[in-house]
Amino acid sequence: MTALDLIWRQPTLLMIAGALLAVGALHASVYPYQSLIAINEIGLSEPAFGLVLVLASAVTVTASVLGGILSDQRTIRRQVAVATTVAGTLAVALMAVVPGPVTLIVCHGILFPIATSIYGQLFALTRLASHGAEARRDAIQSTVRAGMSLSFLCMLVFWTWSFGNGADVMSVYISAGAASLTLTLLIFWYWPRDGATHWVDKPSGLKLSQAFGDIARPFVLVRLLCLGAISSAGLLMMVLVSLVFDAAPGRDTGDVALYFGLIAGWEVPFLMLVPRLLRHVSRTHLLLAGTTLFCLHLALMPVLADTVFVWGLTLIAGLGGSAIIAVPIVYFQDLMDGKPGTAGALMAVQRLCGDVLSAAAFVGGTALGGYGLTALLGCVLPLAGAVGLVLADRRAAR
Repeated sequence: MTALDLIWRQPTLLMIAGALLAVGALHASVYPYQSLIAINEIGLSEPAFGLVLVLASAVTVTASVLGGILSDQRTIRRQVAVATTVAGTLAVALMAVVPGPVTLIVCHGILFPIATSIYGQLFALTRLASHGAEARRDAIQSTVRAGMSLSFLCMLVFWTWSFGNGADVMSVYISAGAASLTLTLLIFWYWPRDGATHWVDKPSGLKLSQAFGDIARPFVLVRLLCLGAISSAGLLMMVLVSLVFDAAPGRDTGDVALYFGLIAGWEVPFLMLVPRLLRHVSRTHLLLAGTTLFCLHLALMPVLADTVFVWGLTLIAGLGGSAIIAVPIVYFQDLMDGKPGTAGALMAVQRLCGDVLSAAAFVGGTALGGYGLTALLGCVLPLAGAVGLVLADRRAAR
């Protein structure tokens, strides 16, 4: 039985797939354009926007870690999930109705980051709902994550067409609102009731201090920092592409949407291949290869932005990005076996590390030499993180 068959026949896995489709549409509506909206539409300076990114990272990790630990402690996964999705719907409503500097800081710095913690919670539930199909877990995780990339692609194609027909960039909050409301309703109606599942979801029994201590173990922390460095490449790309294309002759907002859409399109088939590749290479070596390819794309993107060759970089980014996306999910779950909520929270901590590093590269690069230097600075730490992870696992194996 294929992973698609298992997802289709298991109601909870089917709900997760639908929720990730909505998450992909929400992210595609907001994140590729948030730098343009903040700087060009709302009027924030580049350093001020960098601080908003840092605030967003801090809120994301706080909400995700507390939510993940509490869901493991008390097995209240549904309550935590509903609360996070409501925060996202509220953020979209505020940005659509009363846009401004304060609203942007509240929504993009606090409410949207709270909402993004649903990502880790969905994969924690995927781990639990795959009970009885442990041999197919990697394939199930990659398949539902490919659905998120697919909806990301479709939404960006839509906005490419819309911007080409004169739509204002602020109208992205319309599709964001539809996606966020759909996500909230799916979670509210179809997330399984706590304590009423066909799998056993045992409370972790750890106090809050013990749970934090578990995360802070050097064995976990070193790997977390390495994975955070790797993820900074993708996070920096999300900020840079719209600004680089906006400054490049002959490029416009529609090209930004098309660029992100092509990357997401390449990710869909490559994500489906990741479980097969993992049969032949280790997770850490696949991450090293993926990070190298993605950084090659990131370094060349500002150089080739005004040429036709920039579209070829999307293939490299999709191939490398699929490893960066898929591998950490299962890596963290095996690292924190028996605590899926905490494993999901580690993805947010990873993002915090990545956000801080990408924000530092953004602020430092734009201050010293522009977007090209920013991209080069953003390649150093991801590559160091990938090499460090390989060495850490090799040492542990010995």
